[in-house]
Amino acid sequence: MEPLKLGIAGLGTVGAGLLELLTANGAHFANIVGREIRITGVSARSRSKARDAATAGIPWFDDPVALARDPSNAVFVELIGGEDGIAKAAVEAALNAKKHVVTANKALLAKHGFELARLAEKNGVALNFEAAVAGGIPVIKTLREALGANRVRRVYGILNGTCNYILTQMQTEKRPFEDVLKEAQALGYAEADPTFDIGGFDTAHKLALLTSLAFGTRVAFDQIHVEGIQSITQADIEATDSLGYRIKLLGVATETESGIEARVSPALVYKDSAIAEVSGVTNAVAIDGDFSGNILLVGAGAGAKPTASAIAGDILDIARGLIVPPFVTPTAKLKAHKRAKLDQHYGNRR
Repeated sequence: MEPLKLGIAGLGTVGAGLLELLTANGAHFANIVGREIRITGVSARSRSKARDAATAGIPWFDDPVALARDPSNAVFVELIGGEDGIAKAAVEAALNAKKHVVTANKALLAKHGFELARLAEKNGVALNFEAAVAGGIPVIKTLREALGANRVRRVYGILNGTCNYILTQMQTEKRPFEDVLKEAQALGYAEADPTFDIGGFDTAHKLALLTSLAFGTRVAFDQIHVEGIQSITQADIEATDSLGYRIKLLGVATETESGIEARVSPALVYKDSAIAEVSGVTNAVAIDGDFSGNILLVGAGAGAKPTASAIAGDILDIARGLIVPPFVTPTAKLKAHKRAKLDQHYGNRR
């Protein structure tokens, strides 16, 4: 069988991790799918930058859109990031060229997911994005495939490792928010400008995708109520602890009779609940199906290797010929997102 040829745009932490995975486990991968996985082109902002993963011998493209259009590859892997600009142009170019796309870009999908999914369906190609939500946790595949026969009633979880790390340290070490944030930045868990994480927007992007997958609605990031953890104090942590709760930043989406209730906010969860025990930079996603019951998936929510694992899983599906509607339900049948009235911010998760 012909090799499956990849073009990879973006060689940062995740891109380098994917190259490492394909180098280390390439033979294993080929044995599983019955065909070789071959990288036929790469693109990044700087050709001269030192990288952990070798790119010697792989054709280089200064323009990722040119790589997306190049006939040497059948799968375009977008790891550039950003909700617009070159990432969007490259993904659109690949889909229009009838190429499969694998991306980890949650911001792009939260803003343009419906249009990109429709374009993928029109051209009969895959748009896979397992790595866009919860890193190495296979939550997209679980919703698309394993729980496909269920009516999902609720999906919720800890979707941002930076916030979970900060709240965990405040809880266990009794330190103020500002001190722990500085530590998170020093460790590389938080950016120099941490607003995207601590403001809840990263979680909201991921929740928008989970909501669409779970309830068959169009992606509607702008319909999510968003609160971050900036205002959480040590006094809040201690007061909730004395009442038998812990504070977690949760993304929660529930289908109700009046519409979809989707929110990101600090929530109180019982100390003895499974989700309360999820600490540090770990992520967790709970899915409540009508026949499956409640399922909790826990694992690494970020990092080069876990994210590369998720991307490789998407590539494996394409190599096997598995192509499904990006949001489970075909775009022509996705419902408009109808926003419901918000309930109280209590987790009550056991």
